[in-house]
Amino acid sequence: MFRFLTPKSIKPPFARYSHGVEVPAGKRLVLCSGQVAITADDQIPEDASAQAELCFRNIEAILGEAGLGLGDIVRINAYVTDRAHLRPYMDVRDRLFSSPAPASTLMIVSGFARPEFKVEVEAVAAG
Repeated sequence: MFRFLTPKSIKPPFARYSHGVEVPAGKRLVLCSGQVAITADDQIPEDASAQAELCFRNIEAILGEAGLGLGDIVRINAYVTDRAHLRPYMDVRDRLFSSPAPASTLMIVSGFARPEFKVEVEAVAAG
């Protein structure tokens, strides 16, 4: 369905992601707002790994409303508040997405709307 783009003329990805993903004509796009790790009853996990899990579960719920799932994601933008949170986030992402993985960007930011949040994830899916 998707064409994963990894040109031989540039350095391969540093981790499990694709440099680009081509979505064929006629597919719907679903754009998910950034999701932070908060449950419907206002619970926020403490550690970055649990926060990443919850971010992706929230995205999965959003995509489910459109009849899509995590396997339909073509692009991920993720943000963490500290270098120490990179590996826990990447471990969750790598477990949830097999190769070829979606296009992805991961950034370290100074913070989010509430100091308890350590991870935020947004996604684009096609189906």
